[in-house]
Amino acid sequence: MHMPMHLLPNPIKAQDFGGDEVENHGSFLFISEFEGASVKRMIALHQQLAQAEGYTLTVLDDVRLTRSNCSTTKTPAMSDPCIAIVLQGRKRAYFGNDVLEFDAEHYLVVAVPMPFTSATEATEEEPFLGLSIRVDRTTLADLMFAIDQTQNDLPAMPKGMMTTRMDERLSETVQRLLEALNSPLEARVLGPGIVREICYRVLMGEQGAAMRAALTSQGQFGRIAKALRRIHADYAADIDVGTLAAEASMSVPAFHVHFKAVTQCSPIQYLKSARLHQARLLMARNDMTAQAASAQVGYESPSQFSREFKRYFGRSPGEEASAMRRHLMVRPAQMTSFP
Repeated sequence: MHMPMHLLPNPIKAQDFGGDEVENHGSFLFISEFEGASVKRMIALHQQLAQAEGYTLTVLDDVRLTRSNCSTTKTPAMSDPCIAIVLQGRKRAYFGNDVLEFDAEHYLVVAVPMPFTSATEATEEEPFLGLSIRVDRTTLADLMFAIDQTQNDLPAMPKGMMTTRMDERLSETVQRLLEALNSPLEARVLGPGIVREICYRVLMGEQGAAMRAALTSQGQFGRIAKALRRIHADYAADIDVGTLAAEASMSVPAFHVHFKAVTQCSPIQYLKSARLHQARLLMARNDMTAQAASAQVGYESPSQFSREFKRYFGRSPGEEASAMRRHLMVRPAQMTSFP
């Protein structure tokens, strides 16, 4: 959002606004300084709420803050549909052959539950600060209906995960959300409307058409998205690829092709990663044993679960759960009066 001086556009001339031709070299510098002040304000608001590492809950169930004081190497991740916004630091999402980078100038949108690996850039002096907004399908459906009544965009290819440049209006809306979150009353009264506005601005952003296409539940992408929701609705269910293909009204070979086009992995790989991620959360957040967690996500053999877990995460179930409790603790927001 801060524009380097060597990339500044040509100076504005007063005649462009109906005045005499007088160059104004300071206008863009003023705007840059204003944007910088806005970013600093958002960072201060975030740090007031999220004072420790990990996830911080807010008054709004769909909004969660994140903070990390150190960099991390590639780590397996599974994201629910969300909008991920960064205020400071940087993350990279490795998705198939693509590397999606998001930072203070780019936000990430995940349209369907997606497995990937991620890495974080952060330091103790400049920790990674971000927030994620869980995508509510009902809210998005309502917004898309209104948008489709007035927009005549050309059909776009749906994308399950994408990054988009942050624009000024979205940035301003995010700041208003952080302002509201620092007041319990404003968070409850104003917060839901601001979250809805953020969703609207994302749907209308540079890649909004691709996101809307991914959320319409139409075509081959929509059938695969429905299969993904089916998997996440019941991890322990005895689901096989033939059943998922039949429910998607596809042959098994066609289902494999379209599934991999959306998720960058096979249906069996996806089901395994979804179950392992859910088991990890159960152990870290609910203090479940590996045996209990493995049974709850559909594993019949605890030893098979332990082998596959270590192969996937690089640590035993117990080691990974302990690491998550240390570094990914979930805390309530620290709301105090903020000037």
